Amino acid sequence: MKKLLALLLCAIMILPAFAFADETTEISLWTYPIGSWGDPDTVNGIIAKFNEVHPEIKVKVNYLDYASGDDQVTTAIEAKTTPDIVMEGPERLVANWGAAGKMLDISDLWDDAVKADIIAASPAVEAACKNAEGIYYEYPLCMTTHCMVINYNDFEAAGALQYLDEATHTWTTEGFLNALDALEAAGYLPTGVVYCGGQGGDQGTRALVTNLYSGQFTNADHTAYTMDSEENIKALQLLKDLVEAGKLDADPGIVAGDEIALFCNSTLSIGFCWNASAAVSNKASLADDVKVFPMAFPSDDGVPELQGGIWGFGLFDNGDEARAQAAKTFVKFVCDDENQAAASVYASGFFPTRASLGDVYAGTDKAENGEYAIFMPFLGDYYQVTGNWAAQRTEWWNLLQRIFAGGDVAAEVATYCANANK
Repeated sequence: MKKLLALLLCAIMILPAFAFADETTEISLWTYPIGSWGDPDTVNGIIAKFNEVHPEIKVKVNYLDYASGDDQVTTAIEAKTTPDIVMEGPERLVANWGAAGKMLDISDLWDDAVKADIIAASPAVEAACKNAEGIYYEYPLCMTTHCMVINYNDFEAAGALQYLDEATHTWTTEGFLNALDALEAAGYLPTGVVYCGGQGGDQGTRALVTNLYSGQFTNADHTAYTMDSEENIKALQLLKDLVEAGKLDADPGIVAGDEIALFCNSTLSIGFCWNASAAVSNKASLADDVKVFPMAFPSDDGVPELQGGIWGFGLFDNGDEARAQAAKTFVKFVCDDENQAAASVYASGFFPTRASLGDVYAGTDKAENGEYAIFMPFLGDYYQVTGNWAAQRTEWWNLLQRIFAGGDVAAEVATYCANANK
């Protein structure tokens, strides 16, 4: 009788364990359109690979865009219905939602090996994924440096190739100005356009301004916007002068996507918003007489500091430990699994934040993406984690509109800084 009772007790103790093992934890992933991470077929394929290893975790996906995605997240925060995982960059995960106390501390994912691998790829990435207190809110997957682009055919016909370094894809401010003169003389007008109809692609106009005379967009500790420096005011005045002289256009009615279309259809010889992913996504729309040649932004010393992009995963604090652990398991699989990590980066169209992954595009259909790795050593300060970032972006395109409408550069910059640095 005692033996039977003991067996029954053991069975009672074992049953919950088996029941737990059979339970499925459901988590949600919201992703912005980062390369093919905005494509359901691609993401479903990644989740299927994950479920081969972790069938006990179900992942539901919601696809965001940059027009309404932030509003959707804000609404979810207010309604306490935030997703378990969101894929985006430090400006949202760290400087916005993390700073507001909405994200989980994921420092436990950053072991010494991971940290060393990421720092070896770029110290700027590691620094951008944590706040001033050293708390990590992002686990990075991929990165890029944004660049500009020229139509090689137009430059060749205009005799303007002599003003750039084709081997390093760099040029000086003087070379840039000489190239504009050559294009104008050869009848290639409009040469390029400073778009300022909204925040779309504003990384291009910011990098154009700050590189011309080696200015900085913020101070070193990311506590203030510094467009009012002598170097930046000089650069903005130069652009205004170029527009007034007809060597460049400025358009308050378009954003970067419109500018890219104008470049691809051969209307423009120069585009200020480009990167490795844009090269792939716009390949089919190129006119026959357009030969893409990516370039770093012109700088007075010939050494550019390029605006970077970093994308990865953050976890919202939903107060559910089981879901949090399941979310961490998914993120680690996507970013660290030896059979999946490279494919996860490949889907983004950008470059790995881990040095150990090397060139994920070699021998693939996106082999040309690897050519853009030449710009990675020029990755500059990741200043997008500066406070008031979202409001600053609106102030930026408003600043450009006022300047190209005839406003005094110094006065308009003073207004911009007053508003951005509130």
